[in-house]
Amino acid sequence: MNRFKAWSIMLISILMIASLAACSGGGGTSTGEGDSPGTDSNSNGGADAGKKIELSFWSLGTTNYEELAKEYTKEHPNITIKFQNTSDQTAHHNNLTTALSAGSGAPDIFMLEIAFMERFINNQDKFHNLYDLGAKDIEGNYLDWKWQQATSVDGAFQLGLPTDIGPTVVYYRTDLAEQAGLPTDPDAFSAAIDTWDKFAAVANDFKGKTGKPFADLTDLVYNGVRDQSADQIYFSKEDGSFVGDTNPQVRKAYDFTVKGIQEGWIGNWTLWSPEWQKAINDGEFGVMLGPAWIAGTIRNAEDSAGKWKIAQLPEGAGNWGGSFLTLPKEGKHPQEAYDFIAWLVSQENQLKSFKESGLFPSIPAVYSEPAFKEDQDEFFGGQVISEAYAKSAERVKPVYYGPLHDQTDTIIKNALKNVLEKKADPQKEWESAIQQIKTLVERS
Repeated sequence: MNRFKAWSIMLISILMIASLAACSGGGGTSTGEGDSPGTDSNSNGGADAGKKIELSFWSLGTTNYEELAKEYTKEHPNITIKFQNTSDQTAHHNNLTTALSAGSGAPDIFMLEIAFMERFINNQDKFHNLYDLGAKDIEGNYLDWKWQQATSVDGAFQLGLPTDIGPTVVYYRTDLAEQAGLPTDPDAFSAAIDTWDKFAAVANDFKGKTGKPFADLTDLVYNGVRDQSADQIYFSKEDGSFVGDTNPQVRKAYDFTVKGIQEGWIGNWTLWSPEWQKAINDGEFGVMLGPAWIAGTIRNAEDSAGKWKIAQLPEGAGNWGGSFLTLPKEGKHPQEAYDFIAWLVSQENQLKSFKESGLFPSIPAVYSEPAFKEDQDEFFGGQVISEAYAKSAERVKPVYYGPLHDQTDTIIKNALKNVLEKKADPQKEWESAIQQIKTLVERS
């Protein structure tokens, strides 16, 4: 597989020497004010105490991190934090790849989206091990499955500190549920679909009574079942080999989605298309299986305000999205950078980020705070939706993705698309997809 092994031996040596030099002097300063958990306010004293330090931070998407940084630098006046923000995930991560390959230009702090984790976790020599900077002391604060996403297979290296997560839930239309004779209360609706077999039975009944598909589209139904895999999805976390053809949950997800296609209770819309967004607004389907952040898309359907609520997925939960804060080794002040990011994603600040920017917390202690549970969301029928997401987050199990996850996933979803749109034979499509994936693996 392509593990990004094409790094220059000379550049690696230079980076290792620079890393040792950066770590050898105690790493810099801390004022002792607003110290983050797991750091020693006296550990960075000495010659660099009080020295002016600038930290560069490449952030991604909409966050409140720049505002929080102002709070931090007020308490640490010797530190300046310079942000470079983008919403383009691909360019963001490609820019870091280029900088690391060149041996220059990387920031002190880099926000890494989970979809790109495998590109970088296999090049640990380019990053600081956060366990060396104090991360062991705060590891237990975070959801275990989230922390493990940035941990090496042997458990010795921690690439990043967790930021937000994207727990998956069932968004459902209460008006259509009522029309189909289904309960509209979230707990009762969850109970009515708490196995995938019951989900399919309800879906068939819903279609018969409303004349509309129960679920919106194949990709999200497939994701909902796929993400309940145990330990790994398409690739072995031990040796990286392809196991998607023998993982029973992958085949279950494929067959379940085919069942929905053939029985007519999955709609024929495309994710993110204008037609799909119109269907959300017009109430053309009953449920959407999606992460916490997809609520923003639903809110754009203004005519549907007050008609949605949130239930739990059958048989478990999954996660889609979320990021980590990492420290490339080029950074000259790793301890100061670590102290800042540990503070930034602490319990108090994760609550602020949730309230101000909608970043769903990865620290479960936040879920019991009154401020987390206080808001009834009128768009979602007055439901306290933060509690629904929290319930899902605590049901997620750790799972390994692998560097070819996205390409593999696309191949299988294209097979499902052929079944839906071309009435192709499901078994032949499965066999063709598996062969394409094996060829992809061989060439990578």
